[in-house]
Amino acid sequence: MNPIIFSYAGFDFKWYTLIILTAVVTGIILTQIEAKRFEVKEDFIFNMAFWAIVFGLIGARLYYVLFNWEYFSLNLSEIYKVWEGGLAIHGGIIAGLLTIYIYCKRYKVRTLRYLDFIVIPLLLSQAIGRWGNFFNSEAHGVATTAAKLKSLFIPNFIIEGMKIDGVYYTPTFLFESLSCFLLFILFLFIRRSKYNKVGTLTGLYLIGYGIIRFFIEMSRTDALLLGGFKIAQIVSIIMITCGLVLIAINTRKSKFEDLYNDKNNINSVMF
Repeated sequence: MNPIIFSYAGFDFKWYTLIILTAVVTGIILTQIEAKRFEVKEDFIFNMAFWAIVFGLIGARLYYVLFNWEYFSLNLSEIYKVWEGGLAIHGGIIAGLLTIYIYCKRYKVRTLRYLDFIVIPLLLSQAIGRWGNFFNSEAHGVATTAAKLKSLFIPNFIIEGMKIDGVYYTPTFLFESLSCFLLFILFLFIRRSKYNKVGTLTGLYLIGYGIIRFFIEMSRTDALLLGGFKIAQIVSIIMITCGLVLIAINTRKSKFEDLYNDKNNINSVMF
């Protein structure tokens, strides 16, 4: 699979870059559309999303570099080459979450309220962004056969794209992309629920994506490791636990308390 769209004046414009940009823009637009229903100013959401994305990308790269330091310590000039791949989504989530928390505290608004606006678009952005890994021939699973992939009804262009150095690999990027997209569709329906509470969508995102990534990671061959354990699975367990805590807190509230679709319930300073 050719990762380059075109070259000009010695610069290669890559599919990875285009797809990540598409994912980012899509996420911002969808977040603004949802926040607008609650009369939140577009520039507030744009500025929050902008800084969350900037620091999220930095966090995703630093996370990847940190756990591959043995290589990068000998190749310092490659640390900034994000277009070559090497963005760890968990690092991006952690850095983005911290940025949003600080931003919301700065303007005395409720962090969970705005996280609920973000998590559904984030799922779609993740579903789109994973295709960047396809064009970079990364984030794949174990070696397999073309016949096995065809038996899973995987399109032929993906099968051939997963042929790397003469070996076919499991397209875990595809499984994660489809899982995130299906979760995105499901969450659209959950969001419309009359009794959906603030924080529920965020909690379900942490649980849902945590589960997806935990099982996807079982087949990944390029997983980041810490003491022999896959870091993504450790982080996924933490995410699932945090999500369950959020859901448990919400189940203790009364039926009509702290509703997501209550447009008057927007500027509380509580987390």
